[in-house]
Amino acid sequence: MRVPTKTQKGTITIPERLKELNRTEYCAVLATLNKGHPYTSLVNFAFTPDYQTVLFATPKATSKYRNILNMHTVALLIDNRSKSSKNFMGIEAVTIIGTAHPVRRGKRWDSLVKIYITKHPLLEEFVRSPSTALITLKIERCIHVSQFQTITVWDTHT
Repeated sequence: MRVPTKTQKGTITIPERLKELNRTEYCAVLATLNKGHPYTSLVNFAFTPDYQTVLFATPKATSKYRNILNMHTVALLIDNRSKSSKNFMGIEAVTIIGTAHPVRRGKRWDSLVKIYITKHPLLEEFVRSPSTALITLKIERCIHVSQFQTITVWDTHT
């Protein structure tokens, strides 16, 4: 296996890859800022049907929740490295950059929590707890990396 030493521009259709990662992956790494310092956390995620928003839940008494309230810009890394640990060329990752906000309980929360629970039925009690916040991450940009250094960028505003 020859690992590339230079990056190249990719042409992958990112929404299609998001659909596949949503189907096969359950955890992602959330990056927030805490007083100017990066802070990462594992979260279980689900996409809305239009693939414009990512959902995740977190206890309100956590650093990641406080960080989101203080600065809404976050990044979320979804990858398939656990399925391709010996094949670097088969690993893909997408970094999603956007704004995160807690969802107030009500009709919108009800419809979004159904999406989340459909993917993560074992987390229903957790996400419905009054001490848990359901968070929406509105996608602004996705950076997809595959074949070690093939990079595709998708800006949702263009």
